[in-house]
Parts: sequence; structure tokens; C-alpha cells
Amino acid sequence: MSEQLHKGLLPAGLADVLAPQAAHEYRVVGQLLQNFQAQGYLQIKPPMLEFEEGLLSGTGAAVAGQTFRLMDPISQRMMGLRADITPQVVRIATTRLGEEPRPLRLCYSGQVLQVRGSQLRPQRQFSQVGAELIGAPVAQADAEVALLAAGALTALGIQDLSLDINVPTLVGGLARDLGLSAEGTGQLRAALDRKDAALVADLAGAHATLFLALLRAAGPAEHALGALRALDLTPSARGDLARLEEVVGLIRKAAPDLELTVDPVEHRGFEYQTGISFIIFAKSVRGELGRGGRYDSVVANGGREGESSTGFSLFMDTVLPAVPVAPMPEKLYVPFENGGTAGQKFRSEGWITVAGLAPEPDPVAEARRLGCSHFLEQGAVKPVPGDSGQK
Repeated sequence: MSEQLHKGLLPAGLADVLAPQAAHEYRVVGQLLQNFQAQGYLQIKPPMLEFEEGLLSGTGAAVAGQTFRLMDPISQRMMGLRADITPQVVRIATTRLGEEPRPLRLCYSGQVLQVRGSQLRPQRQFSQVGAELIGAPVAQADAEVALLAAGALTALGIQDLSLDINVPTLVGGLARDLGLSAEGTGQLRAALDRKDAALVADLAGAHATLFLALLRAAGPAEHALGALRALDLTPSARGDLARLEEVVGLIRKAAPDLELTVDPVEHRGFEYQTGISFIIFAKSVRGELGRGGRYDSVVANGGREGESSTGFSLFMDTVLPAVPVAPMPEKLYVPFENGGTAGQKFRSEGWITVAGLAPEPDPVAEARRLGCSHFLEQGAVKPVPGDSGQK
């Protein structure tokens, strides 16, 4: 017994997904991809493993610390097991699909594996579903991907969504314009991420008032935009603000009921973002449903480079518990004597059929043992006595 238990143990952060949760996941992932494809996003399927110089270049460098590595016994080259699918989409878009007309819309789903979990996401393996809009530098593209993500989640039945819009480039550009050092900017950005006002004031020195005002500007979109307009921003920061206002306006026009917030100093998780980014929350859900934003789709191993792109990833370990589970069709037991094809008619009517593999003296008892609510007797469907399920 102890040996069997030992064999059933899995590494921390990994888990078996059983019925009905596995079926629920496949259904939800399929609905998301159908939603994306209906809006012009072509589905692709990258491999789980790639050579590390391709997987961890460009945008992939941001997840190098979360990537498992192993040696390919055939080529004797190091490979990486993907921790994020977005860098793979970038590689495909800039190489194999490099000659396709832009903007290029792609979507995907797949498992990712990370070296470490976090307090909010202890799972190290989970499904990632997302979409990328490649080679589209305009504000309308920023709005499109945010609305695509929010609309797909709403279609799943998730209510009370909130879109937190971020500008990861704002602090860095402002600090450069003000003459702050790279080291000082990194420390300041970390303090802003932690919302540590005292440390922000200390690190910002003569510019403390400005950076503390940025920190306080976070909140509902209209409040945040008004607070940012009132600040004495540098030219690069003014450019970021203008883009933010344009994107917020586009989203507000298309989805007036969607709750929008703005945090102009948030940078955690946006290491390779180069423009407007966002995180999706829902009031009844703990943790992020997904995140996305603008980046430069550059790869180090050749191909089309220098494209400004945007996209998002949805984290299914957070999404799935928030989606109502569809009721499973009832199970009909088809005794062995009915023949192997007897269940076809009933499956077309929506039943799940469970066929007997050998003659049994008591079909009713066998149906009950196998968890069926009904059984077939002389061509007629009958409820299992003592079972309340009715077709």
C-alpha cells in the first residue's frame, strides 16, 4: 500500500486533473479559441520544447529564470521546456510567417511548465490560452486585444470583470528625462511596484513630489487620467499619457460597462512590455485571470524583426474555477445483448452510453455500479431504480 501511495506522489506544483474537471477544461479552452478564431485569429500549435537560444531570445529572455532546461540527446544542444507560449508565437510570426501580411492575428493554447510557483499561483504546470496581434503599432490594436480578452471571458459567464490598464514604460522614460541613473531607476521602480511611498520619496529625491503623485494617481480610469493630466510630465511621459487616453477612450466606447482602472507605475510581470499593458481581474476570483500588452516582437535567430505587437495570455488555473461547469449528459447503460452499435441512436440524442462488455445477470445492478442513471431494456430507456436522474 505504501509503495502504491509513493508512486502516486507528484512534484510540488504538479497535479493530475481528473473527470469532470479535465472535460471542463477542454470545453472552456475550446470555447475561448472559437471566440478568437471568429474574430480573425488563426490558431497555431508550437512545440513543448525548443532549442534554448531560440526560446529564450528576445521576449523569451524575461522567462529564462522560469525555464527548465535539458540536453537534446540527438543534437547535443540545450533545449528549454516552455514557461510561456508568447515567445514561441513571436518566433513563428517572425520566421515561418515572416512574409505573411500584417497585421497578423494568431491564437494558441497549451501547457506551460515553470521552475517555481508563487504564493498566488503555486501551480507550476497550467494551461495558457491567448492571442497575439503582430505588426500593429496603432492604439486600436491595444484596444482590440484588451476587448478580445474581456469579451471572451464574459462569453464564458464570468461576471464583474475589471481591466487594470498599465503603462510599464512611463516610469523608465520619465526617470531618463529627469537624469536618474539606471540603478536608481531600477530601485525606484521596485519601490513603486511595492507601493512603498516612504522609499519612493527617499529614492526620487528632488523629484519625490512627482513620483508620489504618480503613485497616488492609480484608481478608476477617469480619476487616474485626470490626475495624470495635472502633472508636469516630461515629453516622453506626455506621449505615454496620450496613448493611454486614446486606448481608454476606445475601450470605453466599445464596452461602456466594463470596469476600467489605471495604475501608471505597475511594472511587475511586464518586463518585456514596451507600451500599454493590462491585467484582467474579476471581483469573485482570487488572482489574475490574464494579462497582456505591447512588446517588440524581436528574435535573435534571424527572421523579421522590429515589429511592434500586442497580445495577452489567459491563465486557466485561475479562469476555470470562475466558469460555471456545464451539466454532463446523463449516462445510459447498454447491456451486452443489445449489440455494439445499439448506442449510436442514443448518443445522437445527447446521451453518454456505457456498453456492457460481457453478459451480466443483473443489468440494473451493473448500471448502478457504473454510475449510470438509466439503462436500456428491450430497446426502451428506463431509469435505474433508486436513481433520481431523469432524462
